[in-house]
Amino acid sequence: MKILIRDRWLYLMLLPGLVYFILFKYFPMWGVLISFQDYQPYLGFWKSEWVGLKHFIRLFNEPTFGLLFWNTVVLAMYNLLFFFPLPIIVALMLNEVRKEFFKRFVQTLIYIPHFFSWVVVVGVFYILFTVEGGVINELIVKMGGEKINFLLSAEWFRSMIMTEIIWKETGWGTIIFLAALAGVDPGLYEAAKIDGAGRIRQLWHITLPAIRGTIIILLILRLGDFMDTGFEQIILMLNALNREVGEVFDTYVYTTGINQGQFSYSTAVGLFKSVIGLILVLGTNALAKKAGEEGIY
Repeated sequence: MKILIRDRWLYLMLLPGLVYFILFKYFPMWGVLISFQDYQPYLGFWKSEWVGLKHFIRLFNEPTFGLLFWNTVVLAMYNLLFFFPLPIIVALMLNEVRKEFFKRFVQTLIYIPHFFSWVVVVGVFYILFTVEGGVINELIVKMGGEKINFLLSAEWFRSMIMTEIIWKETGWGTIIFLAALAGVDPGLYEAAKIDGAGRIRQLWHITLPAIRGTIIILLILRLGDFMDTGFEQIILMLNALNREVGEVFDTYVYTTGINQGQFSYSTAVGLFKSVIGLILVLGTNALAKKAGEEGIY
């Protein structure tokens, strides 16, 4: 109680975030119960019939399960391999900029897309890549090439998705890494210069080790959302010609749960995704501990 009274203002500042997580994160967890029921809204949670693992068995026996799993994992791996390192690289590049005005200008410029909704982002890419009057296709034609139907092509779907994510979120992702870099002792760089270390060696032996813990923690958290490929973006990009590579668990849950009203089954699909994320977080955190890092707990 003494600590609570002493730090009362800090706990008061914590209260809004705590209420948010209780209402929108923890309280809705009770909803996973319906994945073990044939849920009927008018009967509620406790009066609906309990069916055990029926919906999970159905999911694993669905002819489309393999396709959904493969598409989701491929997009998740693309995200991990191509997007995750970019904020680190950009943060390292910005950290080397000595002109403060130019550095802040670039930071502001690359932050802005984060505040655009996916509807706006997809609209911008539609204008750029459409066959009829799209800037990119017009440039291809002027250079002697043929128009490419980027928006309706299954071959280009994943590349388009990753390009949109990179453009929208890379700048925002640099914030945490720049904050970590700001905490590096400048004396370490001075000592390295005296020892004859150039920029590359300073980067390798001082900068990267200083933010290694931050990188690992964010990687663990990223793996928790491994199966979440982003419903809004994908549903806006999806069409009949690219559905074979674009249909993922997020869009499948929307189709079966919202459009078809199969609440219990779609909840089972969502719970399956969450369990995989939990396993990845626990496994990665254990590996990080064995490697001598702090991990997330």
